[in-house]
This record gives sequence, C-alpha cells and structure tokens, in this order.
Amino acid sequence: MSEILSSLRSLMASHSPPLDALVVPSEDYHQSEYVSARDKRREFVSGFTGSAGLALITKNEARLWTDGRYFLQATQQLSHEWTLMRMGEDPLLEVWMSDNLSEEANIGVDPWCVSVDTANRWNKSLAKKNQKLIPTTTDLVDEVWKNRPDSQMSPVVVHPLEFAGRSVSDKLEELRSKLKQESARGYVIAALDEVAWLYNIRGTDVAYCPVAHAFAIVTIDSAFLYVDKKKVSNEASDYFKGLGVEVREYTDVISDVALLASDTLFSSFSSKSTKEDMETDSDWLWVDPAKCCYAIYSKLDADKLLLQPSPLSLPKALKNHVELEGLKKAHVRDGAAVVQYLAWLDEQMQELYGASGYFLEAESNKKKPTSETSKLTESTVSDKLESLRAAKEHFRGLSFPTISSVGSNAAIIHYSPEAGACAEMDPDKIYLCDSGAQYLDGTTDITRTVHFGKPSAHEKDCYTAVLKGHIALGNARFPKGTSGYTLDILARAPLWKYGLDYRHGTGHGVGSYLFVHEGPHQVSFRPHARNVPLQASMTVTDEPGYYEDGNFGIRLENVLVVNDAETEFNFGDKGYLQFEHITWAPYQVKLINLEQLTREEIDWLNTYHLKCKDILAPFMNQTEMEWLEKATEPVSVLV
Repeated sequence: MSEILSSLRSLMASHSPPLDALVVPSEDYHQSEYVSARDKRREFVSGFTGSAGLALITKNEARLWTDGRYFLQATQQLSHEWTLMRMGEDPLLEVWMSDNLSEEANIGVDPWCVSVDTANRWNKSLAKKNQKLIPTTTDLVDEVWKNRPDSQMSPVVVHPLEFAGRSVSDKLEELRSKLKQESARGYVIAALDEVAWLYNIRGTDVAYCPVAHAFAIVTIDSAFLYVDKKKVSNEASDYFKGLGVEVREYTDVISDVALLASDTLFSSFSSKSTKEDMETDSDWLWVDPAKCCYAIYSKLDADKLLLQPSPLSLPKALKNHVELEGLKKAHVRDGAAVVQYLAWLDEQMQELYGASGYFLEAESNKKKPTSETSKLTESTVSDKLESLRAAKEHFRGLSFPTISSVGSNAAIIHYSPEAGACAEMDPDKIYLCDSGAQYLDGTTDITRTVHFGKPSAHEKDCYTAVLKGHIALGNARFPKGTSGYTLDILARAPLWKYGLDYRHGTGHGVGSYLFVHEGPHQVSFRPHARNVPLQASMTVTDEPGYYEDGNFGIRLENVLVVNDAETEFNFGDKGYLQFEHITWAPYQVKLINLEQLTREEIDWLNTYHLKCKDILAPFMNQTEMEWLEKATEPVSVLV
C-alpha cells in the first residue's frame, strides 16, 4: 500500500497543474454501485473492499469515506496509513477538503468516474477558498496499477420478450413521449441497467449484475447503442437493426455526445436529417446528473441541459405483469433452495459439531469435525447454497456476493467470506446469511438469521425486535403518495424501544433480472428517500437488523411487491397501498421470544409459515419436507 500511495503522489506532483489531492471514487464510467474487477480503483489504492466509499490522497494523508454499513469492515481492512471517515458522523469529503487543503489547492479526479451532481457539489464547496477540481486526462490509478484485470469480452445477449414483458419499441415510444413533454430533443443514457432495460439486452461484464458496459443516446427520431462491437454477434446485430438502433463503438460516445450538442448526430436508420424535419424544435438535452459522468457533461452546453432524474428510472421500477409473475416464480424456486440449504446445514451442524440443531435449544457438545476436509466454513457453506440455487430453472448466477457470517462477522453488515481465510461455523454463535440470485425471470434477495445452539436471552430479544419491525413494515397500509422515508420508522420502532438501531436503510427496489439494488424509491431514514413515493407494482425489500460489534448481527429480509389496498374508507380520495410478500423461507422460532409478540404478530407468523409450507412443498424431498413441516409448525401466545 505504501508503494501505491508513493507512486500516486509522484504522479500528482508531476501533473500539470500539480495536484494537492487526488479523489478516487468507487464508481466506474457509468456511476455503478457494483463495478468490474478492472474498475475497482478505490479498492486497489485503499485495500477496502466495500461497494461504497471515496478515497482521498493528499501529499501526506490518505482518508477513506464510507457509510454505516461498512464502518466495522473498513476499520479492519484499512492499513495504518489510512484514516477512516464515517459518513453521517465526520465532515463530508468536500467540507474536509475546503477546510483542510490550502488556498487555491488543485484536487484531481477522473471525470469519467464522478457524476455531474457530485462534481458540481464539490466545485461549489471548493470555490470558497478558490480551490479547483481538476479533471485528469487519464486516470492516475490506472497508471500505477500493474496487472490490472482485462476488460470482459462477454457477448451482449438479447433478453426475450417472454421475460421482459415489454417491447423495445414500446419503451422507446414512451421515452420519446417524455422527451416531447419536457421539450427535449434527446437523452444520454449512462446507467448500465437503464441501457439493458430499454433495449432488452443483458450481459456479464460486471459480476452479479447481468449487464454489458454500454452507453445509449435516444433522440426524437434515432437511437444509438455504444458498446464494444466485438461483443455483438450477428444475431444481436440483426436484432438491433430490426429495432432501428444503430450500434457504435463504446469509445465513440464522447465524440457523438459532442455531435449531439451541436445537433449534428444522425442515425443511418433515420430518414430525417435536418432540424426542420424534427418533431420538436427544442435545443434542450436531458441528462440525469446523478447517473451521468462529468466527462460526458463537459461536452454538452450546460445552458441547454435539462438536469433531471432519469425518465427511465420509474418505468423500470414499475414492473409489468410478466415481470411480476416472473419475480414471484423466481422467489419460489429461490425460497426452495434456501430451505433445502437450512435443512442441510442443520443436519451438518448436528453431525459434525454436536449442535442441538435448528429446533432444540441446548449447548453443543463441542464436537469437532474428524478431518480438515469435513470442516464447515462461512465460505464452504455458502458454496453449498449456490449449488442448490444453480440446480433451479433459469439460474444465471448470484445477485451479489453471499453474506455468510458467523458470530462477530455477522456484525459486519456487508461481510463477504474469503475462502481459506474466513471463520469456521460455530454451533454456539448466531449465523446470518444474506444471499440472492439472478434468474432469467427475476432477481432475488433474502436474509435469514439462525442459531444452531442455545441463543442467549439478549440475542432472542434482539431477534424478536427485528422480527417485530419486519412484520410491522410488511403489514403496513398507507395512502398513495407515501414515501419510504415515512414508512422507515415502522421497522425501527421496536428496536428504538430498547435504545437499539441499525445504520443502513430498510428497503431497496429489486430489478427484474437486473440490479439487486434498484431505485428510484427506497425505504430509508435518509432524506432522499422522500423524493419518490411508493407505487403499485414496485418491488422493495423489508430488511431491518441489529448489529453488536464483536459479538453478533441479526437481519431479516423479504422482497415485497406494492399492491393496491382495499380499505373501508378512503380519506382524501387518495387510494391506499399495501405490501405482498413474495419471499418464502421460515423464521427460526427458537430465536423468537413469543411472549413479546402480539396476537396479530403471532397470527401473521403462523399464516406466513403455512404459506411457506404449501408453496415450497413441491420442491422438497421427504427429508426436506419433514424439516419444513417442523420449521413451520403453528406457535401460540404463551400465557
């Protein structure tokens, strides 16, 4: 790490103009949350592997900003040369730079890896001391990154209409209608999932995310896709021709954006070639400032830009009937894999470690596996879960790295075990498993927390509080126009009763064979969760948790679909909404303090468990079914 920092500081000093600081974001050219191996620049310079964060390197300091999901992980992964900056507790990056860097300091950043919103916010803060954000012509990290991974050369795959549910022509028509409404003549698309959704294509350029590295431009009368043409087969090429989408090289996007700005970008598929022929005489172009990089923005006329949230984000989040049915089917198969996994793991923990098991509550007899090869680790058990998923119809891979975590590791919110360097399974400690998969008909995300020994009274109380919040959110009915910011309190209130809380959001949208984290809506305490109200046919997760550093972590997560609700009254004539659970796997009754559940919560738990048993039964063999029947036996209020 010292050598990397030293090399970067040398490049900073020789840069023209010399740089007083260098910002290394987590994002790629598309402002993605999850990036390919060759785009993990912030991880390379800092050693921190979390998906979110910003690194700042000055002449004599190195600081890393990340959010509450990663505080503990960053503490463990950062070397002594780095200082952790806790978002929400420490000053923001731009505030720290303004306060601590010298007058007229130059701060370098790769303009491809920072959004318009972020760059503008930084510039505004830096202007107070005449400090400047300097877009570098090359990424300085790439210059010192020896053995940087190669680009993925996987093919672009057409996503069939039987899974997509909407045609590309229909989506393009809707997009162009919105352009006309806003008097815009074109939209520049940088987000990978938006390109994939709009053109009904998928790829494998980014691990866990079925997308291809690509940009797109859509105008009133033309459509372009910018992708490495070596990834486009003859079949795919014919597909794009049939749609009237012109395929150009990935690197052509920057020159074509300049042509778009001067109104001289034309498609060979378009019969219109002059502005007079256009259906609008507008000079405005639409760019989503949160998703478009500063490099592209700099090629456009800032005075003629419509800087607004993407016109594709909401339509993508509002799942069509085919997508909803596919998601529900995918979650049934996925739930079956999770139950098969828990039944297998229960048997293994008893056999190899002398655990009392999933159902009984007693200390283990401290038995150890007879050989190194039979030992269970966080990594080997997650491999088993993946193999069970892989056997299911339409499986295409995991939707994120499985969070398979024992004891204190479960307190690391986004922990990911490394083979050969992770913890062994322990029957006397809590085990948290947050996992998901990509299927052709849907994306899944589920978390269950279990204990194969004797949980403490405190662990039970914490699990029960998390479960109560999970149930409260899932059972909510609320008027149309309500945002996830308003609902977030429902999941936290049972924890707040004890003075407990968690540092992550409560829910995120889930894609349809796309990103596992999908906006624009969310359930969160963060202010931007106010921006988009929940609407019928959206998906959202319900995942409260509680984490004690060095001890244990608890999280429970289901995917929900937002539906219209039938209510006795309709105050304000707004209409009401409710949630439908589409995730199926039992909650561990042994970890629940039943005395703390209300009659309504008990009834909900029993009803949900009965549905689990009935829905998953067709996938179970006899042994697995016996386990599932026991895991879903009705419980009653203790008197």
